[in-house]
Amino acid sequence: MAYMLLIMEEGTRKRSRTPEEGRREMARMVGFVEDLKSRGIWKASDSLRSVSEGVRVEVRGGQRTLRDGPFTEAKEIVGGYVLFECPTRAEALEIASQCPAAEWSTVELREIGVCYEED
Repeated sequence: MAYMLLIMEEGTRKRSRTPEEGRREMARMVGFVEDLKSRGIWKASDSLRSVSEGVRVEVRGGQRTLRDGPFTEAKEIVGGYVLFECPTRAEALEIASQCPAAEWSTVELREIGVCYEED
C-alpha cells in the first residue's frame, strides 16, 4: 500500500526559524528520506515553497477564479510530503512516528486511494 506523509506546519514557521535551525531540520529530513530509500520503500518527497507564492484555482459554472497567496485563513500549511510504500498501516504509523518533522510540525498520514468508490 502507498502512503503519504503531509508535513503540516504553522504558516509562519519557516520564516521564524534561524538559518542554523533550518539547515539542521533539513539534514534530519534528508537522513529520514535516505533511510526510506535504503529500505526500498521511498517513492517521492519534496518541500513546498511558501503559500505566498501559491495560487488557489476554482472553476464554478465554467468560470475560473484565481486567488494568490498568502491565504489568510490558513493557520497550517502543507510544507512538504513524503510518499512511500509499505505492507501495513501499523508499519506506516511507525514510519510516520520516525519522521523528524513530527517534532516541530504535525505529520498527517494518509493512504493513497481512489477518489470515488461505489458502495
